[in-house]
Amino acid sequence: MSARTIIAAVDWHLGLDTEEGAPQQPMHEAECTTCGEKSGATEGRRLPAETWALKHTGERPGHRSFRATATSFWRVTPAPGNPYAEVTP
Repeated sequence: MSARTIIAAVDWHLGLDTEEGAPQQPMHEAECTTCGEKSGATEGRRLPAETWALKHTGERPGHRSFRATATSFWRVTPAPGNPYAEVTP
């Protein structure tokens, strides 16, 4: 018995997730790379994460390095003519 592989090319669209409940703006968060403490994520605004990082260093002068993360949410949808367009997720 031999294995068969079928590869089909279909068109898809990748874009921002605009479905109800999905964040519409990037989520911003800062993480101290010294201790791992995080600011907590905020939608659409960097300032709370930046303020948290400055305050964190003010309270712990040796903690001066941070990882800044901006997370966006994407969704893949079938393009017109894609046979999966009629399939409900």
